[in-house]
Amino acid sequence: MGLCACAWGQTGDPELAEGLRRLEEGRTTLSDKALNDAREYFLKLTQKNSNSAIYSYELARVDQYRCNAADMRKDSKAAMAAMEAAISEALEAIKLNEASAEDHSLLADLYGRRIGLGGFMAGARFGPKIGAENKRALELDANDPRVLASVGRQYLMAPKMFGGDLDKAIANLQKSAERDPTADETFVWLAIAERKRGDTDAANKALDEALRLNPRSVFAQNTKAGK
Repeated sequence: MGLCACAWGQTGDPELAEGLRRLEEGRTTLSDKALNDAREYFLKLTQKNSNSAIYSYELARVDQYRCNAADMRKDSKAAMAAMEAAISEALEAIKLNEASAEDHSLLADLYGRRIGLGGFMAGARFGPKIGAENKRALELDANDPRVLASVGRQYLMAPKMFGGDLDKAIANLQKSAERDPTADETFVWLAIAERKRGDTDAANKALDEALRLNPRSVFAQNTKAGK
């Protein structure tokens, strides 16, 4: 999701605001240079503020996008390394602030992405963890747009025999978009779900909105191109 959706950006912390600006550039462009810059920045913040859940959370987000960028260029080793780092950082954020719904949702997304990277028994190992993290996130804040988006992705990506449900995926992604209409990535995920359902018009409408919100988004551009 986009920068505006992040509650941390409203804390008045100038160091955090600068980090989020760098992260926004990285997640939009999936540029290795921008993402490495954001990672270095947040890594220093976590080292300087070892008790800050916020910085660990944002560092995990940076590594999530570093994983996506590496996967896009077919570098499976780098993608796995970035994902393992992201999971470790998200766990640290939860250790520091267990009551954050968004932290649990992020970890659920990371576990789902880890399954996508493959590996022996990845689904069996991480699948139940996705459900547990999203369940906890919903207990903490069932109306948070990031929580709803993560739940939507869970329903979208899970096999039907393990709880996958396309209608529930779309419903949760739509609710997320209603609660945060600035979140361009949520509209991309909604488009992916609508495509899977076979509704090309709805998918194109969601993608057009994503690109209106963030015309430079590589994720939206690649999805529109069918990549």
